[in-house]
Amino acid sequence: MAPHAFDPELAEIIELLPSVIDWGPAANMDEMRAAMGAQRLAVEQRDDVSRDDREIPGRAGDPDVRVRVYRPRESTRPLPAVLEIHGGGFIMGDLEMMDAFCDRAAAELPAVVISVDYRLAPEHAFPAAVEDCYAALSWLASNSESLGVDPERIAIAGQSAGGGLAAATALMARDRGGPTLCFQLLEIPELDDRLDTVSMTEFVDTPLWNRPNAVRSWSWYLGDDDLPGSADVSPYAAPARATDLSGLPPAFVSVMEFDPLRDEGLAYATRLLQAGVSTELHAYPGTFHGSGLVADAAVSKRASRDTFDALRRALTFSR
Repeated sequence: MAPHAFDPELAEIIELLPSVIDWGPAANMDEMRAAMGAQRLAVEQRDDVSRDDREIPGRAGDPDVRVRVYRPRESTRPLPAVLEIHGGGFIMGDLEMMDAFCDRAAAELPAVVISVDYRLAPEHAFPAAVEDCYAALSWLASNSESLGVDPERIAIAGQSAGGGLAAATALMARDRGGPTLCFQLLEIPELDDRLDTVSMTEFVDTPLWNRPNAVRSWSWYLGDDDLPGSADVSPYAAPARATDLSGLPPAFVSVMEFDPLRDEGLAYATRLLQAGVSTELHAYPGTFHGSGLVADAAVSKRASRDTFDALRRALTFSR
């Protein structure tokens, strides 16, 4: 296989990033999460954005869900809202990893941003995570007046596994009769447990995410009830399984050239368009899953600009 033609501005970080991650046994996940969290630099809070952590009710019979509410300090008018869902392969991630994105979205869109601390696998297999996200969306819509949110301008956003959860939550909202979403932002989304696309088959050693990591991710997320690739996996677990994508909110989908998730994102965006859903699709050359960590690279700046421009348009004109 020919070497991957990574963007030269990304080359400096590739040797510093893990390829196939040794997750260890499921019993050690708390230690793994703590170790990875300790390597992440804290994001200093912006002066123009407030942060407020809350516990909100889960779905019937489920535990409460922790969310973080970001709000521009100077705005008093009803604002649009973004429900943000972090990534981490369904097994990693926390609120802190999205502080920079959420602060920026709150200040620059401007918007009220709600970030969801959903339950993680393998301790909590499907449907725990997506039910937590749906509970957060329902809470946001039900409390729009007290939150200062325009209920007609609520978007959902997610990256990687968070993009898959955002797509799944949008499907749930359609099928359960609400809440209404004006937009879905699906960045490098993890959508398909079948792991049979060309990119998923080919990219076995790419930085940060590759086929071996995806196999572990889906195995732990689906738990003992469903095996990845088996016939009965729910579309609320793997949105690529949904047979009907009509009636969903307009979408923005981004994929990276050397990401095993590339082709499932391309396929989902194509099917959204075929179902009559207005969809904007971006594929970034020379990139890999998580290459936005090199924030100063021109391609990373372009991807970030495209994302925020799409959110701003959707939240401005969805009235």
